[in-house]
Amino acid sequence: MTANEGNDTHMTEALGRRRPFQGLTWGAVLLEGRAFFALLAIFIVFTILAPQSFPTLSNIIVMCQQVSVYAILSIGMLVVIMDGGIDLSVGSTLGLSGMVAGLALQGFPVGGVILYPPVWVVVILAVAAGALVGLLNGVLVARLNVAPFVATLGTMYVIRGLAQLTTNGLTVNNLSGKPELGNTGFEWLGFNSLLGIPIGVWIMVVVSIVASLLLSRTVYGRWLYAQGGNRRAAELSGVPVRKVSVRAYVIAGVCAAIAGVILTSELTSAGPTQGTSYELTAIAAVVIGGASLFGGTGNVRGTLLGAFVIGFLAAGLTIVGVSVYVQTVFTGAVIVLAVLLNSIQLRSRRPKPTSTPIAPPPAGGGTGDAEAEPATAGSAG
Repeated sequence: MTANEGNDTHMTEALGRRRPFQGLTWGAVLLEGRAFFALLAIFIVFTILAPQSFPTLSNIIVMCQQVSVYAILSIGMLVVIMDGGIDLSVGSTLGLSGMVAGLALQGFPVGGVILYPPVWVVVILAVAAGALVGLLNGVLVARLNVAPFVATLGTMYVIRGLAQLTTNGLTVNNLSGKPELGNTGFEWLGFNSLLGIPIGVWIMVVVSIVASLLLSRTVYGRWLYAQGGNRRAAELSGVPVRKVSVRAYVIAGVCAAIAGVILTSELTSAGPTQGTSYELTAIAAVVIGGASLFGGTGNVRGTLLGAFVIGFLAAGLTIVGVSVYVQTVFTGAVIVLAVLLNSIQLRSRRPKPTSTPIAPPPAGGGTGDAEAEPATAGSAG
């Protein structure tokens, strides 16, 4: 047997003896899958505490419908955070899009005539409003170099103020429309089901699939991961970093608008305060799902799990009769724990610095080369 054949045999034996999870510890498994294990723990605990109400199929469907709004909003936030930014205006964008939908269903006065657009036009107008807000944020951040926190904080207040100014802070009700006007069917998004699953949940699934394919199978997704990890290196590699950032904020605005349309349909009313503090819930879902606030890491699967953790935790605490104020404490504790675990995970992934031993100075003050030559000559002799 030749030497090469012997090496191949030894390599094959080594590969055969290698275990599939070799090198993984239980701590690493729990750390990587923390969102899934947290959701599993929440389900088990509340199943024990409320076995007659929490684990029922009808309650699970209701909880999934409630989570769908947070999940869609969080997916948009994930794209922005992966870019290394933040969007504090998604909650206000959600409320503004709902107001646009509500006002459109009431009709537009044009030249003394009130026009009542059909529902599909109403949805397009609401989503376009969200995209416009995202475009504004993207221009402020990527083109005008305004810090993402400051830019989106400002637009958050501006958008919320516009929504309140439009109706003087009043809620727009009666969004069912009228058959003779051709604008009925808006409540279909919030109350109808397909195969026993609410339409909002189906929309969440579609948005999740599209976002996952966008991040994993397109050039834009690779650009987003690259510039989130190292923006300067991505720019030097030819990545159009400004365009990528603008598109990220537009995607966040569109996701917020879709969530706003679903929420407005479920409530059958559009209020200027809808979506208040939802941006914090979206950020929490992204962080719990394992994404880094510094950018470059994260996925849709983890963000969905993070949204379900928050939603199921809130629903379970409500079912067992825990006060809303205590629920806030629980949610805050979960967020802090998630950020702590993220920090631990990032530290564990950083390569440890290798120390190179420094050779002692040669005796007699000579150089190392001068000392090496006699040693070589002596060994040769």
